[in-house]
Amino acid sequence: QGNMAFTGKYEFEGDENYDEFVKKIGLPSDKVEKGRNCKIITEVVQNGNDFTWTQHFPGGHTTTNTFTIGKEADMETMGGKKFKATVKMEDGKVVADFPNYHHTAEISGGKLVEVSSQISKLVYKKKKTKHK
Repeated sequence: QGNMAFTGKYEFEGDENYDEFVKKIGLPSDKVEKGRNCKIITEVVQNGNDFTWTQHFPGGHTTTNTFTIGKEADMETMGGKKFKATVKMEDGKVVADFPNYHHTAEISGGKLVEVSSQISKLVYKKKKTKHK
C-alpha cells in the first residue's frame, strides 16, 4: 500500500441493500429518493494519515469530512448530522463509527468500496425485584 493509496475521484457505480440501510439509519424519505442511484462523486485527498473526504451530490450539495487517522475529528453524515469520531486504519481500510452505523472504506481493484453496517442496539429494562 502506497502512501497515497486512497487519493482520487470516484464515481458512484452501484449499491447493495441501499433501501434497507437508509431505513435503519433513519434517513428521511425525500433524501432516500435523492440518494438512490444518484451519481455521487467521492473525492479523496490523502496525505499520509491526513484525509479530506468530499462527496459531491447532484445539484451542488457537498459534504466534506477532514480527519487524521487515530485522532478524534468533527464529522458530518450525508443527512447533515454532526458528530465526533475517531477514524482508524485497519488492514488497509479506513474505519469509522458513525452515529447509527459502522463504516469501512477500501481501495479494491482500483475502485473505492465503502461498506456501512448497522451497529446493533441492545436495550435492557430494569428487572423488578420482589420485596418480602
